[in-house]
Amino acid sequence: MSSSLARSRATALTRSCARTQARQLATASLASQSNLVNIVEVGPRDGLQNEKSTISVDTKVDLIDRLASAGLRYVEVGSFVSPKWVPQMAGTADVVCRLPRHPNTHYAVLTPNTRGLADLLSILHTPSPDSHDTPPPPISEVAIFTAASDAFSQANTNCTVLESLQRLESVAREAQDNKLRVRGYVSVVDTCPYSGRTDPGKVREVAKALVEMGCYEVSLGDTVGTGTPGTTRAMLEEVGKDVPVEKLAGHFHDTYGTAIANVFEALSFGIRTIDAAVGGLGGCPYSPGATGNVATEDVIYALQGSAYGVQGGAKWQDVAEIGGWISDTLSRQSTSRVGRAYAARKERQRRKEGEKAKL
Repeated sequence: MSSSLARSRATALTRSCARTQARQLATASLASQSNLVNIVEVGPRDGLQNEKSTISVDTKVDLIDRLASAGLRYVEVGSFVSPKWVPQMAGTADVVCRLPRHPNTHYAVLTPNTRGLADLLSILHTPSPDSHDTPPPPISEVAIFTAASDAFSQANTNCTVLESLQRLESVAREAQDNKLRVRGYVSVVDTCPYSGRTDPGKVREVAKALVEMGCYEVSLGDTVGTGTPGTTRAMLEEVGKDVPVEKLAGHFHDTYGTAIANVFEALSFGIRTIDAAVGGLGGCPYSPGATGNVATEDVIYALQGSAYGVQGGAKWQDVAEIGGWISDTLSRQSTSRVGRAYAARKERQRRKEGEKAKL
């Protein structure tokens, strides 16, 4: 074989190997991207709504700023609902007007009815009195909610599930007409505190209806926190018959300590969006006995070393710091297991350093 032919074949082989390596890297990159978990931080809204103490607008804005600064890319910041029914959501309009601007951060508010949406739109469409150059508040989407149980819907919104869906159609349509994305919530997908075990078929019907009215994503909420990996899988399989998995999100409360297990069950099913609340904030005023949402720092910690990563790169230590701060501010104990362990470790370290300083 001539030297020139050998060099030619060697060059071709090198190029072939390079192309193969490039394809492998591209495939690995796509696989990595497909396993990134988007965390929707619901602490400032769903987390705070059940607190007993009054929470100032300053504290809410500070919380939102800290969460966005930590790398959480989707934050639900409040609810345009009557303070008569949910006192802790008073001041949402002021919060929206003072939202900190962070690159690649998406903010959403809950607008449960046309009145709530109208209140939001009046803010977004009213020029700032300070300057005509000031852009509108950075709200990119709204959330609407219903339930998979008539009993829960009656207790929460004084109407049946069907009536709730009929009301929400106009909210979803007007929001989309105003260039706002719409995200839907379905409560009590596992168990209703008033009527018992929820029929997965009902969850499927409600989720499908929300998608059909334009929701880009539907969050399935285990409001009572009774779900197990088995019941979660059965519910998801039923809902998946009519709703693509990429349009579904998981929302788990940790009442029975199974929230993290349910998160991983949802991820194994193909879901890539998980709702969580810093410090495990939350509960539900219409679900007696339900504890808080799964803690954001617990989810991030549990994903370490798994096949999944976190969209935005938020670190559990940073979120645990925020969870400790907001829990102290609210004079409550964090319900995050990771947060409590992290705080205990910091306290031990502080004591050791104090003892060394005395020597």
